Amino acid sequence: MSSAWQGRTAVITGAASGFGLEACRIAARRGMHVVMADVQPQALELSAAEIRGLGAQVLPFRLDVSRAAEVEALAAATLQRFGAPHFVFNNAGVGSGGLIWENSAADWDWVLGVNLLGVAHGVRVFTPLMLAAAQADPAWQGHIVNTASMAGLLNAPNMGVYNASKAAVVSISETLYQDLALVTEQVHAHLLCPYFVPTGIHLSERNRPAGLAPAAPTRSQLIARAMSEKAVSSGKLTAAQVAQFVFDAMDERRFYIYSHPRALGGVQTLMEDRMQQRNPTDPFKERPDIGQQLRGALRG
Repeated sequence: MSSAWQGRTAVITGAASGFGLEACRIAARRGMHVVMADVQPQALELSAAEIRGLGAQVLPFRLDVSRAAEVEALAAATLQRFGAPHFVFNNAGVGSGGLIWENSAADWDWVLGVNLLGVAHGVRVFTPLMLAAAQADPAWQGHIVNTASMAGLLNAPNMGVYNASKAAVVSISETLYQDLALVTEQVHAHLLCPYFVPTGIHLSERNRPAGLAPAAPTRSQLIARAMSEKAVSSGKLTAAQVAQFVFDAMDERRFYIYSHPRALGGVQTLMEDRMQQRNPTDPFKERPDIGQQLRGALRG
């Protein structure tokens, strides 16, 4: 399968860490050209040097995915250097938590800007380039992978702004799949919904733009941060394994990519709540100790 990727081009956002960096490593090992986009200049420089060391041609590109013009510039630079990309990984993301009414306007702007608009801009800017390449060559194949989260399917408490951003990515991706099917058999959409995997997302605040600086964190936000850090850092599955799942799904033309399929039980319960018009099920039903701990901390 891997030889099919030889000489093709990958565009990866959030490329300097987590799933993005691991996907860059796999792409390089498969003989691809790699466009590495990230908001962190120093981390990007170091990561680009590593990927070049694997023998890949690399185009590092510093950008903020929430800004339309910067994603457009990324596409123009990619086209000029390598032509239309065969794999676009709209992967950059940031984490945020706390009770939903305690998220500031700046929190909403930052999280929706990166997690939702970053994906929307990637889809809007790169899909036409891929469709044009497909039209010009009947053998051409392309893949767009959007990173959402199990959070976008589960709506867990105390992380509302993040849930909302990821639910929107699920919606965009499922629609993209259907829209592409109307016009082509050569460009494919995929949706990545990871659960808790050690990626560094709990350290997102370090990349927050100065103009969207947070207020002093509330109690619920501090609790959410601590729980997220614990859950993410104790994840048994690695970011490298999840990146491999992405390539497997592209090879198999599989749309849904889950890191933890067992978590789908919660998704089924939520769907049944909706269909049976019953009130949302307690998310801590299986782990009442955690629910009790969280309620105690928030009410204490």
